[in-house]
Amino acid sequence: MAKKILGIGNALTDMLCVLDSDDILSSAGLPKGSMQLVDKDVQMGLLKNLEGRDVKKARGGSVPNTIAGIQQLGLQTGFVGRVGNDAVGDFFEGDLKGIGVNSMIVRDANLPTGTCLSLISPDGERTMATCLGATGQFAANEIKPEMFEGYGICHIDGYLLQNHELIEKAMELAHQAGVLISLDLGSYNVVADNLDFLQRVIPQYANVVFANEEESKAYTNKEPEEALEILASQVDYAIVKVGSKGSFIKHNGEKVFVKPLPNCNCIDTTGAGDLYASGFLYGLANDKNIAECGRIGALVSGNVVEVVGTTIDATRWNNIKANL
Repeated sequence: MAKKILGIGNALTDMLCVLDSDDILSSAGLPKGSMQLVDKDVQMGLLKNLEGRDVKKARGGSVPNTIAGIQQLGLQTGFVGRVGNDAVGDFFEGDLKGIGVNSMIVRDANLPTGTCLSLISPDGERTMATCLGATGQFAANEIKPEMFEGYGICHIDGYLLQNHELIEKAMELAHQAGVLISLDLGSYNVVADNLDFLQRVIPQYANVVFANEEESKAYTNKEPEEALEILASQVDYAIVKVGSKGSFIKHNGEKVFVKPLPNCNCIDTTGAGDLYASGFLYGLANDKNIAECGRIGALVSGNVVEVVGTTIDATRWNNIKANL
């Protein structure tokens, strides 16, 4: 398998704010831990309620986070996405290019770059209010066969599931190119809203599926270990993450439980699942067994929860790579 990994996903810039209580979530009608699509006016209203608080800007998006993590671990990556022709889009693309990611980004002349307001509760859980902007118009005809050339794995963003045609086109072209297809289920409400579609395309196309406890339950209506069995009957590599308790992995009849990185000081879970996927896919591309893939995933995700946002500093990356 070629070691290069391609990502296809929502190109978003994050706005991160640590809350001192969950009151703002209740007043805004945002279910804690969910990802809600909102229009610009709703997002601006939320930001107005956050005036006086520290709101940090960072390159975001689930698959961009995963791809950036893989690149930092030492594998060559590419990213396909859509941004506006604006300063925020320049920031997003420049951030990826700056660490060496091959950018295959489409620019939209009319719509702004998408943004995600990530509200971080005192317990580290994050709730996202996302205004898609340009990425909301990401079209199936913008995915081209040549984008997959030279890649061994294609990792696809579950947050793109509002666009069935786009997801299926990406999966079909990856399949035709002989590329392993990895899917992150994104969010439990996204799974629930697209259940029939997922139940068709996962067994048909996917090789690797990442789900957390809530997402796996939304997909199977089962608790984690039973959900794992159902997913493993449909794909080659099934991963069900159970937060701070660890993760279950099953492949070819072999099942393992991977413990989380010990002694983590969790301050923000933003990107934990994305960076777990970075470590797991890095291990998979390097022919590691599933226990080792999970260990690397836990190592990377255990570091990202100790920082606000998804940007891990160079010292931490050096420590991570020393433990690969």
